[in-house]
Amino acid sequence: MNILVIGDIVGRPGRRAIKQGLAQIQREYDISFTIANAENAAGGRGLTRSVMDEILTAGVDVMTMGNHVWDNKDIFTFIDDEFRLIRPANYPGPCPGQGYHIYKGGFNKNIAVINLSGRVFVSNLDCPFKIVDEIIAENYDKADIIIIDFHAEATSEKLAFAYYVDGRVSAVLGTHTHIQTSDERILPGGTAYITDLGMTGPSESVLGMDKDIVIQKFLTGRPARFEVASGPAQLEGVVLSLDDESDKVLEIKRISVTYSE
Repeated sequence: MNILVIGDIVGRPGRRAIKQGLAQIQREYDISFTIANAENAAGGRGLTRSVMDEILTAGVDVMTMGNHVWDNKDIFTFIDDEFRLIRPANYPGPCPGQGYHIYKGGFNKNIAVINLSGRVFVSNLDCPFKIVDEIIAENYDKADIIIIDFHAEATSEKLAFAYYVDGRVSAVLGTHTHIQTSDERILPGGTAYITDLGMTGPSESVLGMDKDIVIQKFLTGRPARFEVASGPAQLEGVVLSLDDESDKVLEIKRISVTYSE
């Protein structure tokens, strides 16, 4: 069984890359289940119902979020009703939406997808280490495969978290920094890991934003309104290949494809 997990979709160019390339990638790698981070999918910040529907129609099965989950207020009108959308599970107290869900995929497998946020250099949420212990305990006998989108800034926090859950989950896949890392591996306990999946969005940009605007901000030190860049778009992520009998991850493979405008 092969599972595709796509890095942060940024704006219209990211959605264009999904529509241009996703079906071909799914055929090429015989993908049975597709997950994508969509927290930047609507104009570079947040998610709307129409953008969510566009991504689902393109072939994504589940969308995860991150620190921009609440940036577009339209999300409050549908996040409680859409089981294919999850937000970080470690938001404190009562919170709209869900932090994880179990889906049917592949050869009738129960696939748990968990979304968690780090706490270093980002929002100070509840401890993801403690929250993941609770989620794993609740779903130990329910899920055949457990995949975590760990949305965090610090590479040290991402790797420490992965070692903490090594052998208890199928994969820990980092998002948020929009730069694909080359450290994909299978940890000693069998958990697949990469520090960051990368970005699905405009390739000639700074993290998906217009590079000239970002440069001016660095030059002047003054506030600037960032805009999603135009031009060619890339699709980045990983393919997880799992054994059909044991559900163990056999391989994690990076993908990065660029499409013309």
